[in-house]
Amino acid sequence: MDDRDGRAKLMPAEEPGGDGAVRLQLAQRLNSLIQEKALTQTAAAAIFGIPQPHVSELRHFKLSRFSSERLLRFITLLDRDVEIVIRPKEGPQTHGTVSVQLTA
Repeated sequence: MDDRDGRAKLMPAEEPGGDGAVRLQLAQRLNSLIQEKALTQTAAAAIFGIPQPHVSELRHFKLSRFSSERLLRFITLLDRDVEIVIRPKEGPQTHGTVSVQLTA
């Protein structure tokens, strides 16, 4: 579910599963970065400081061992800055939403 500007819209953090949705979007972006850099699972594991089987879990979106904070740290280890912006909500929904955007 992407909106017009390319951001993936997620459920509000207050709803059950909100963190899971955030972790899923972060994992999607992280997997994209791994693919762009043509990293093997072994190479990604060395960069992240985790065993290769954990990278395999990440690649297959088995995210139970990964917190949002840990996924954000992995993204920074792939030479990306992470910026968190809090702004007034857009639209008529009851709560604000969380979105993850990967820029060039």
